[in-house]
Amino acid sequence: MKSGRLQTLINQVNTIINGTGMALPLNVITNKDLEEMVETSDEWIVSRTGIRERRKLEEGMSAVDLAERASLEALKAASLDPLALNLIIVATVTPDYPTPATSCLLQARLGAFNAGAMDLSAGCTGFIYAMTVGHQFIQSGVCRNILVVGVEVLTRITDWEDRGTCVLFGDGAGAVVLSASDEDRGIISHSIKADGRGAELLLVPGGGSAMPASLESISKRAHYIKMNGNEIFKFAVRVVEDTLEEMLRKEKLKPSDLDFLILHQANLRIIEHIRKRLKLPREKVPVNIDRLGNTSSATIPIAIHEELTAGRLHKGDLVAMVAFGAGLTWGGLLMKW
Repeated sequence: MKSGRLQTLINQVNTIINGTGMALPLNVITNKDLEEMVETSDEWIVSRTGIRERRKLEEGMSAVDLAERASLEALKAASLDPLALNLIIVATVTPDYPTPATSCLLQARLGAFNAGAMDLSAGCTGFIYAMTVGHQFIQSGVCRNILVVGVEVLTRITDWEDRGTCVLFGDGAGAVVLSASDEDRGIISHSIKADGRGAELLLVPGGGSAMPASLESISKRAHYIKMNGNEIFKFAVRVVEDTLEEMLRKEKLKPSDLDFLILHQANLRIIEHIRKRLKLPREKVPVNIDRLGNTSSATIPIAIHEELTAGRLHKGDLVAMVAFGAGLTWGGLLMKW
């Protein structure tokens, strides 16, 4: 039995996803391509990650180019003029510049000159954090339409000589338009958390104020992703289950009540472990990591867009989203589509 709150949401104003969009680079890097770059194999990569290929952004392009394409598609789907946006939030760990924010560059591209703009950095949990922040602005009455974008160009901070990490990451963008609505649907529950004690498990040590760019930092390859994969795996399995159980328990729901569980696409083994633990059928847990790799903050909005445009996601469906990432950060959202 689904919670009565799903029939009538508590808030008079609800936060709905009014439109979605995505953008992917044209360049495809297969596991066979990686075999020629580092000591690895297609079999090794697939068995440990589930990844078969990933996208790499073309030279001369940057995060704002992908963000613009995804955003225009989301605005078109929402039938919304960019001037109707009140706020733009870009979740990314690969901004175009340290400053100004990529969201400001995106605002100019879109002509959304009535919107405030800010970037948010929460690793692969960035989209969940950004959605939660946007939801608060709508619930408070400050905003009615917010563009939330998850965009990453991780191939620019990937060490292509590190066989343990270069197989994992890809580039892409996903965007959603959040809108205030009196419809009986929208965001029901959310959770965002962090544990900075695990910061060193996944980081890019160079390029910030702790280690400014220098000949020494470049020679040490300090401007690339460094990751303790085994510890991240154990952390991810634990926090995904805990986050989902917390949100469902709050609404007196069970995993079987879910129509979709959209997980951060970091590793197929993590996704399958969670799916089996919750006894969910494959069709309820979308997977695109095999085609796109880990696109960090973009994985969940891309997956949402793919399910929606394929006709599998329907109005009224109960959808959970859970992510985890650098920081360490993690979080989730529960919504009635």
